[in-house]
Amino acid sequence: MAKTDRTVVRNQPYKRGGVGIRERHNERKNEHYSNPDIVQERIPLNIQFRQCDTSYEQALDGMLERGEVSARGLKPDAKMFAEMVFDVNTGYFERHGGYDYARQFFGEVYRFAEKEVGADYILSAVMHADERNRGLSDQLGRDVYHYHLHVIYIPVVKKEIKWSKRCKDKALVGTTKEIIHQISHSKKWAFPTMTDEHGERKRVTSYSLLQTRFFAHMRDAGYSDLERGVEGSTTEHLSQTEYKVQREQERLREAQGYTMEAEEWLGEMTDRIREVKPVSDQLVDVDTIGRRKRLSSKVEMTETEYQKLTRLAKAGIAGQKTIDKLNERLRGLSERYDTLLGRFDQLAEETRHFFQAMKEAPERVRTFLTEVIQKAQEAREQRRQERLHPQPRLPKPRTRGYDRDSR
Repeated sequence: MAKTDRTVVRNQPYKRGGVGIRERHNERKNEHYSNPDIVQERIPLNIQFRQCDTSYEQALDGMLERGEVSARGLKPDAKMFAEMVFDVNTGYFERHGGYDYARQFFGEVYRFAEKEVGADYILSAVMHADERNRGLSDQLGRDVYHYHLHVIYIPVVKKEIKWSKRCKDKALVGTTKEIIHQISHSKKWAFPTMTDEHGERKRVTSYSLLQTRFFAHMRDAGYSDLERGVEGSTTEHLSQTEYKVQREQERLREAQGYTMEAEEWLGEMTDRIREVKPVSDQLVDVDTIGRRKRLSSKVEMTETEYQKLTRLAKAGIAGQKTIDKLNERLRGLSERYDTLLGRFDQLAEETRHFFQAMKEAPERVRTFLTEVIQKAQEAREQRRQERLHPQPRLPKPRTRGYDRDSR
């Protein structure tokens, strides 16, 4: 039975400290790679549909400075970047012409990405053509490469800022003051509510809808020989048991996508409540401190209230120092993590031939290593015995001196 060609898109958010890893991988900035299937001689064949001339973080900072996006209200560790990875099984491109067909295909995929997240917010879009598909290469007896597209973007939503009740012009209260392009991954991929075939309202996963839109876009663009993630066109050829298994697998994938989004959303909300609740309680206490004197701008407070207000002020100053120290520590840890990752990639590259040899001729490698280790142990033992039982030194032979007076 022929394998069905399926479209797949994965969407993943990243914080500032984590996007550097993706940048080095996507833009091929590493000197060594832990993935042994990356053929560095083919890196020039990778196609940049959108190229980032600076680093991803520098590009974001430039957009913030120019006012193209807003980070208003975001926490320091907010997810400000996101990546979509578009994929189809390798055999699909191999049957349709390989590299040239993949370049045409992912050109259309990039147009879909622009429509989804906005062309102005895409930082980089690169098609990788340098990763060898080991299984298919072994099967066909020639090198076959896996083509896929990485799209790094800023998740942005339009947000209306309303005039508050404190506005002097009461006619403006509640009307739109300004529209900002706010960075927000959770709002960009919020859970939409839809009506099912029974007329019931239910929440669906935004990533599932993204998969559907991607599939529909490619079909409308003329790629009609693709399926949306499941073996939809071959179900009539399956046994009843196989069909039920595939249907359950499809439901499981959908449920897993929903669960991951739900867990992320609930985790963010729980953390936010834990952070806000104590602060909210303290703000209520602060609002009750003091009583304004009649016909005066002064405020009276008890000794207890004064001490409480002073304590809160000191705690705020100390807390700000703690926050600054933690932010500095976070930057240091991020840099250390990047350094360790680079060392890991270098180590993986240095040991790649060893693992390849272990795969091709494990017994010869074990025999060779055993001999090397055994010789090293014997040499260490010999040096140890020499230290424990040193050989006595023989006296140097005395030579007759030269007597000038003997002449």
